[in-house]
Amino acid sequence: MKKFLFGILLAVTIMLVYKQCTYQPTVVIKESSALIKEQLKNVSKLVVTEGHFSEVFNYEHSKGIFGDYLTAEKKALVVVNAKVSIAYDLEKLTYKLDEATKTLQILSIPEHEISINPDLEYYDIQDDFLNAFEAEDYNNIKKSVNASLLENIEKSNLVSNAQNRLISELSKFFILTNSLGWTLKYKENLIEDINQLESFKY
Repeated sequence: MKKFLFGILLAVTIMLVYKQCTYQPTVVIKESSALIKEQLKNVSKLVVTEGHFSEVFNYEHSKGIFGDYLTAEKKALVVVNAKVSIAYDLEKLTYKLDEATKTLQILSIPEHEISINPDLEYYDIQDDFLNAFEAEDYNNIKKSVNASLLENIEKSNLVSNAQNRLISELSKFFILTNSLGWTLKYKENLIEDINQLESFKY
């Protein structure tokens, strides 16, 4: 009888030790999840890259008077100095945390936003009393300047510099998830190397 009870006690002890060794406490996963959420909160900010652009803009406008018999012209030389910023608002980043599979999946990253603050100086303004400068002309000049600057910005390295800053922020997710034994995905792509983040279009 003693041997039987000893056998049962030994079996229960072995089972408890086995469970203790193989059981991964839920609290560990919860703590890891909380750390990742905290990192997401810290990174959820405006990532801004700034630059300056200068441009000389010629504005000309002709107005026909009495058909083609008479033309009234106006023109101006505009020197533009603009402060430009490119930002990623990471508060708009969407993600999914799956504690069961220990996976952080980044679902979408907001597109960059370009802000242009031009300082316009007007030189050599010439107009005619039949075609004088009006508020509409200044508005058209500003629209044309912004369109020209936007085109130059998209061709410049300012956008790629902003993307590099974005990748630097995203790499923090990879480092943290990797250290916690979690998996990082961007959309459906498994991120196994930090350099993979550079290959995606944001």
